[in-house]
Amino acid sequence: MKIFQSRLYQEAWSTPLPEGSFSQLVLAFGSRTFMRSAAVRQSLKHAFPNANVIGCTTSGEIMDTEIYDESLCVTAIEWEKTPVCLVSENISFFADSRDAGAKLAAKLDKKDLKHVFVLSDGQHVNGTLLVEGISAQLPEGVVLTGGLAGDDDRFEETWVWHNDRVESGLIVLCGLYGDAIRIGHGSLGGWDTFGPDRKITRSEGNVLYELDNQSALELYKQYLGEHASELPASALRFPLSVHSEGEDQGVVRTILNINEEDQSMVFAGDMPEGSYARLMHANFDRLIDGANNAAEQALESLCGQANEASQAELGILISCVGRRLVLKQQAEEELDSVRDVLADQCALCGFYSYGEISPLVSKQKCSLHNQTMTITTFTEVLDA
Repeated sequence: MKIFQSRLYQEAWSTPLPEGSFSQLVLAFGSRTFMRSAAVRQSLKHAFPNANVIGCTTSGEIMDTEIYDESLCVTAIEWEKTPVCLVSENISFFADSRDAGAKLAAKLDKKDLKHVFVLSDGQHVNGTLLVEGISAQLPEGVVLTGGLAGDDDRFEETWVWHNDRVESGLIVLCGLYGDAIRIGHGSLGGWDTFGPDRKITRSEGNVLYELDNQSALELYKQYLGEHASELPASALRFPLSVHSEGEDQGVVRTILNINEEDQSMVFAGDMPEGSYARLMHANFDRLIDGANNAAEQALESLCGQANEASQAELGILISCVGRRLVLKQQAEEELDSVRDVLADQCALCGFYSYGEISPLVSKQKCSLHNQTMTITTFTEVLDA
């Protein structure tokens, strides 16, 4: 596996683009201005003529252990023995997000399929249903990871990029094939719950109306106090933990938008009626520890043992925008904690998102997460 990285800011690349690279896949995370630029897209086509380009808008771009804004961070991958296959389509062509996931995944060749990486619009797609639809079409043992595009803390519009398509509502799946590829994954949060469990008494998919038969939005505003006027952005600092009755481990859910007219709250993933929700707040040290432990999980699942850090060649880091808002100037500390686990020769890239997609290591079932650091690690074994 050969990896090239560069960052475009204003009109200059941090490292000049190559001439006619043999890379098969280019990951591009960042500014919509650059994504829509015909000149930028043409320069990438010239540099990587054999590559599929995929990417999305972000709430911050990650390259190595640095966070950038309003740039374009590019990571080009030349696989030695790993074929890739990509499919994409807009959510508007499907009945719902589950239908979109299922039909897109059905287009992927399943023979020798080892991993699927997904990038999705972060505003118009129900991440829970998308994951369910994709997972239902994947052979046993094939892992799904990825994330939802971001838009800083504006919640206005997110875009996904696949070659000549740069669109709101787009979903792209990238399948990796063959015996040479090895993939690891890890996902952890670091938020603390407090207060009572509240039953979700009225909801529709990812739209929440009532908790304990009361207006969920009104309860949330009472909790936020002076921060209520800053919704939905302020909600990123105060997510909800959602779990079914009798479950020890729940999933974290973050608000994407609110509707004052019907007093509803729109989340990135499902809020099932009958489940229980509990308020959460940040613990600075536990957020950093969560990123560190996610890296350890990704390394352990990659190699089967924690002492083979040198075998991780690429790490894709997808962290929630809420974590960045809480950590503020210290946000890069969670990237440093990942680097402490993964060897220096492991290239790091990624973005701050509106949702993270990964299995929980303890369950192996893929889920949509919010407010986590999710890491996917890759390496090739050339004598496989």
